Amino acid sequence: MQVSPLSFLEQRFEAQRQAFAAESNPPAQVRIDRLNRLLALTENHESDFVRAIDTDFSGRAAHETRLAELFIVRAGIRHAREHLKHWMSPRRIATGLHFRPGYNRLLRQPLGVVGIVSPWNYAIQLSMGPALAALAAGNRVLLKPSELTPHFSELLDRLVRASFAPDELSVVNGGVDVGQAFVRLPFDHLFFTGSTQVGRQVAQAAAANLTPVTLELGGKSPAILDASCDIPAAVASVAYGKFLNAGQTCIAPDYLLVPTGLADIVADRLKAAVTRLYPALISNPDYTAIISTRHRERLNAMVQEARDGGARIIEINPAAERFDERTRKFPPTLVIGAAANARLMREEVFGPLLPIVEYDGLDQAIAMVNQGDRPLALYWFGRSVANRDRVLRETISGGVTVNDCLWHLVQEEQPFGGVGPSGTGAYHGEWGFRTFSKEKPVFYQARLNGARLFYPPYGRTFELMLRLLKRMT
Repeated sequence: MQVSPLSFLEQRFEAQRQAFAAESNPPAQVRIDRLNRLLALTENHESDFVRAIDTDFSGRAAHETRLAELFIVRAGIRHAREHLKHWMSPRRIATGLHFRPGYNRLLRQPLGVVGIVSPWNYAIQLSMGPALAALAAGNRVLLKPSELTPHFSELLDRLVRASFAPDELSVVNGGVDVGQAFVRLPFDHLFFTGSTQVGRQVAQAAAANLTPVTLELGGKSPAILDASCDIPAAVASVAYGKFLNAGQTCIAPDYLLVPTGLADIVADRLKAAVTRLYPALISNPDYTAIISTRHRERLNAMVQEARDGGARIIEINPAAERFDERTRKFPPTLVIGAAANARLMREEVFGPLLPIVEYDGLDQAIAMVNQGDRPLALYWFGRSVANRDRVLRETISGGVTVNDCLWHLVQEEQPFGGVGPSGTGAYHGEWGFRTFSKEKPVFYQARLNGARLFYPPYGRTFELMLRLLKRMT
C-alpha cells in the first residue's frame, strides 16, 4: 500500500520528534559525523548534481553550479566542522559586582526538529546551507525542496536516504499541497527561502503554532555607480553579478543607479562587458536558461509593458540568435527610462533584465533607495570614502558589497539575511549555528550570598541593602 505524501510527511516529522526526545543534545562527534556525511554526499556526486540541475533548467552552466552552489556548501561545512566545538562551548558572561560571587554562563542547545523550505534558483546551496547549520547545532532536519527542480529533488532524496537515517535528515518532495502542509507543522524552527509574497504566507502559517521563522526573501537590490567610480571596472562587476544564473539570484542587482547623463555610456559599456562574458547565448553552455516557460513569459511581459510605456529596450544578442518559444533562454536586456509604476520597477525582476536609472546627486540616489522596501543587498561603486559612508549610513539593506557584487554572501564570518520585506533572521557560519540553537542564560548562585537580605519581612535591612545596591550600579 502506497503512503500518501501528506501521511509520509507527518510520519517523518513524528519520527524526528521522537528521535530528538531520545537524544536532545548530541555530542560534537555525532554532529561532526553528520557534517562529514553531508560533505561526502556533495563531493561524491558532483557530476550527478550538475546534470540534475542542468536538466531542470534546460540549460544551466555547470561552472555556476560548481562555484555558486557546491563550493559554497562545502566551504560552509568545513567552516562549521572546524569551529563546532568552540561554538558548542558554554560562553563566559560578565557578572555584575553586586551579584558576585555568583556567575553567568550562556548555554547553547539544539531546538529540536527544524523544517527547511528551499527554492529552485540555487537548489543545492539554499537547501544544504541551512541544513548544515541546523545539523551542526544538533537538530533533526526535514527538508522540502522546490517542485520546480524535480530531477534535483529526486536526486537529493535518494542520496540523503543512502547517507542519513530518516530521523536525522529527511527530504519530502511534493507540490503546493505538500508545501502548505509542511509549513503548518509545529516545527521548533522553520527556515524559508523564496519570494516576499510567499514568505508572508509562510509566516502566517507558522504563527498558528508560534513556530519561530527565518525568512530569506528578496526585493529590489540597487547597484549605485557613484560619480567617483571607475566605470569600466564597475560595469564589469555589475555584468557578472547581474547575469550569473541569468539573473535568477536573490541578491543580483535589480536596478542600476547612475549619475545624470551617464545612462547611455553605461549601457554601451554593459553591452560590451556582456558580449565578452557571453559571445553567444542560446548555444552557449555558460549562459543559463530561465527555469520555466511561465517565468520566461513573465519577463517578456515586463519588457513589453516597459516598451509600451516609452522605455528604450536594449537587447544584448552578440551572435544575433533567434529567441522564441523553442528556447527558455532569455537575452540580457537593458531598459532605460522605464516608468516608475512599471512592473519592472515595482517587482523583483529575477531574470536578465536590468533597468538603468539616472539620479541627480547623492541625496536623490539615497532617496530612491529609501522610498522602496528595504532590499536584500546593496552595491556601491566609487572611490569617495565620504559618499560611500553616507550610503552605508543612510540606507538599510540586508547586506552590502562595496566595489563589487555578490561577495558579501560568501563571508562565513559574517551573517547573511534580509531586513523587513527582504527577510528576517540570518545564517552562515556561527550565525547559522545560533539561529538553530536556544541560547539559554544560566546564573550560578554562590553558596554564600546576600540574596536573603532582600526577603520579607521588609524593613530597615532591606532599605539599607537597596541603597547600597543603587550605589553599585
